[in-house]
Amino acid sequence: MTSTSSHGRTHLPPAAPADAPVPAPGPVSPPPPPRPRRGRLLALPEVRWAALAALTFLLAFPLDLMGAPAWTWGPLYAVCYAAGGWEPGLAGLQALRERTLDVDLLMVVAAVGAAAIGQYLDGGLLIVIFAVSGALEALATRRTEDSVRGLLDLAPSTAVRLTTDGREETVEAAALRVGETVFVRPGERLPADGTVLAGASEVDQATITGEPLPVDKAAGDEVFAGTLNGTGALRVRVGKDASESAIARIVAMVEEAGRTKARTQVLIEKVEQRYSTAVVLVTLALVILPPVFGADFTTSLLRAMTFMIVASPCAVVLATMPPLLSAIATAGRHGVLVKSAVAMERLGAVTRVAMDKTGTLTEGAPRVAGVRALGGADERQALALAAAAELPSEHPLARAVVAAARERGLRVSGADGFTSVPGRGVRAVVEGSVVQVGSPVALLSAEAPGSTDGLAEELWREARAGAEEVAAAGHTAVAVLADARPVAVLAVTDRLRPGAPAAVSRLHRLTGTGVTLLTGDNARAAARTAEECAITDVRAGLLPQDKVTAVRAWQDGGEKVLVVGDGVNDAPALAAAHSGVAMGRVGSDLALETADAVVVRDETGAVPTVVALSRRARRLVVQNLVIASVCIGALVTWDLAGHLPLPLGVLGHEGSTVLVGLNGLRLLRAAAWRRAADA
Repeated sequence: MTSTSSHGRTHLPPAAPADAPVPAPGPVSPPPPPRPRRGRLLALPEVRWAALAALTFLLAFPLDLMGAPAWTWGPLYAVCYAAGGWEPGLAGLQALRERTLDVDLLMVVAAVGAAAIGQYLDGGLLIVIFAVSGALEALATRRTEDSVRGLLDLAPSTAVRLTTDGREETVEAAALRVGETVFVRPGERLPADGTVLAGASEVDQATITGEPLPVDKAAGDEVFAGTLNGTGALRVRVGKDASESAIARIVAMVEEAGRTKARTQVLIEKVEQRYSTAVVLVTLALVILPPVFGADFTTSLLRAMTFMIVASPCAVVLATMPPLLSAIATAGRHGVLVKSAVAMERLGAVTRVAMDKTGTLTEGAPRVAGVRALGGADERQALALAAAAELPSEHPLARAVVAAARERGLRVSGADGFTSVPGRGVRAVVEGSVVQVGSPVALLSAEAPGSTDGLAEELWREARAGAEEVAAAGHTAVAVLADARPVAVLAVTDRLRPGAPAAVSRLHRLTGTGVTLLTGDNARAAARTAEECAITDVRAGLLPQDKVTAVRAWQDGGEKVLVVGDGVNDAPALAAAHSGVAMGRVGSDLALETADAVVVRDETGAVPTVVALSRRARRLVVQNLVIASVCIGALVTWDLAGHLPLPLGVLGHEGSTVLVGLNGLRLLRAAAWRRAADA
């Protein structure tokens, strides 16, 4: 049998060249300590100032409403204005020096203007909203920077380089050059992208390809920096400089996607600039022009301040935020953390969904899906023998076999003489029998040893046929031999998450387009998962940059793509997509930080529900914007064309603000999530 698989121990590694000796493995080096993270909440000055502004506003607000003396709430409002307004005010003044206006300065001026005519509550509310918004933006930026730095920690800082005379020397990994040879001991992370020259081992490269099981590596195989070496020692020829490694490319793609998203804010900034300029010009005109034509200056100033208040976009701000924040709170109660109002809004606009396989549609851990007993052997006894032999092993397949035996209530005996060979499997003596568990290619490729018995030959043919059928079905085949005779073939698979097919179907109905499977796993495993989930568009064997290419191709065609993933290899696609959702329990730090939303309990069915909830929130935003625009337009027209009394202007402004706020809070009701789930 010559077929191979990228899963675990399903092929026999080729022998290392005779002229390429491998140094003896030494002690496993501990991984370098992680760099300290700086993303603690109060470590950011923006968060501290926003917290102070919000706290003093919440203390002053009830005192003001209850009619307490001004000396009790006045200083609190003053602290609120100073804490939340000094930074946007200073930034606005600096922008003025560059002959530009921004909405932050307008809001500070409107807040000060409101305070100047006694509307301290209105001004304080504006200050708090903008201070909290700025703090959230600063926090998100810092955490993303920390997660990218954490990704770089995957690659070791030092490497063992082999000189031409065979000596070992420890050097900085960044100093490695193409063509040099490094030695990687068991349990160490690979310091560079390259090609194996000698040795055999299994390498956990889930951070790059997303494959759930370690992949056998031998001479001629490609390896990646930051991936974890297993039980064997490897000699690797460096194929790329550190700046061009797969890990470095992932970091660069995440940062590039972040910059691309930032450029989409240009249009919004232009609108803010024009709006701010228009309001300032009209306010100045209302102060200056009427007295020129004989009007009373105090009356003109009062009209200008009234215009500043009714034209301030407080109702517009609340028109957008309450529905989105309510949707965020409702999603959070059901295990979906959406990181910002912008992220919640974007989720509802998606027109195409691309999903990862391992850890997203599947659980990301191998499970024994079936036991095929051979030659009349007892299925339970064969599984118990395999579990006993695998018990000392740390390989993920071994843990799956032991777990399957224990789930079936089987007694797992002790084993003697345990040995493990990368690419072949394990060997141990269990209750007097020599038990071998491992790769069918390695264990079943030989003829029946020392026998011409037709029954024995038939048994070996049955074992090979069974292994081929298991592999053809997209599972990982594991052969079990007792005293050099095949007794069973185990089918190991990555089990589908409960509700995954239903989630795929709902996403199809929501977007009107079929879900696409983007995975770094092999084609057979991908096809099996796709068939179980009724996915017709399957793209397997993808590296991170391949996923990004697919996402960008869709988006260049006008699609708004939602990517759902969990691993480091998914992070660039999550960042490049219109929206990204990460699975929380198994997700990597970078994927969790890059995604717009995190499904904490890994419930795949929550993904279409949060998309439907976002669409309801977007509809409420549109309703609120219409209400706010009509009210502001009517009040501004009244003030400009007639005489709008200040109390009536404040009442109309605050009334529209309260109205859109209450309308946006409808999504806080318990029925909101249930209705989204039924959508």
